[in-house]
Amino acid sequence: MLQRLVHDAAVMGVALTEHDAARLHQLLEELAHWNRRFNLTGLTDLESMISHHVLDSLAVHRYLHGATIADVGTGAGFPGLPLALVNPERRFTLIDSNGKKIRFVSHAVRTLGLMNVEPVQARVEALRPQRPFDTVLARAFAPLPQLLKAVAPLCGRETHVLAMKGKWPQGELDALPSLWRVADSHTLTVPGLEEARCLIGLRQAHEAEERSSP
Repeated sequence: MLQRLVHDAAVMGVALTEHDAARLHQLLEELAHWNRRFNLTGLTDLESMISHHVLDSLAVHRYLHGATIADVGTGAGFPGLPLALVNPERRFTLIDSNGKKIRFVSHAVRTLGLMNVEPVQARVEALRPQRPFDTVLARAFAPLPQLLKAVAPLCGRETHVLAMKGKWPQGELDALPSLWRVADSHTLTVPGLEEARCLIGLRQAHEAEERSSP
């Protein structure tokens, strides 16, 4: 299983050491143990958790921007925990309103010794950070218009919002607020995961308008 983690992560351009793989495996074992009591995820076997949680999370590693990352609606800590483990130089804030899920995230942070992670139990739209995040990341959090409205207090002029989606969300893109634009998009290929995956990168629109003004 550790060899599979190292190999499949490398296919996506993420270099894992054996120690990294062992810690990610430990994360999934902790999740499976807690899941028997608290129903944190619908997945119950480690093989599925590797593809649907760990590798799915690591698929966006290369698209992170800057030093401060917010993972909104993190649930049991995905994608934030695997990304924090392979990006120790970045600071991650993992946000969810579900108390039992944030308790698990806090437990995982302590168990894995992740000094670069801050778990926060809150509704994301109620937060008012002192500084905007460099990247705001969301996996299956809400349709894009609602997502952008919810995360607006976390964002500044330079913030990148990365929305992890399944199939291409054309209807959501057609309904984007005028203050936002699609900066880039990527098809994600996750080993062991047959479902469609894509990543939509969004920026505040006025930046592009200012560059194009005379």
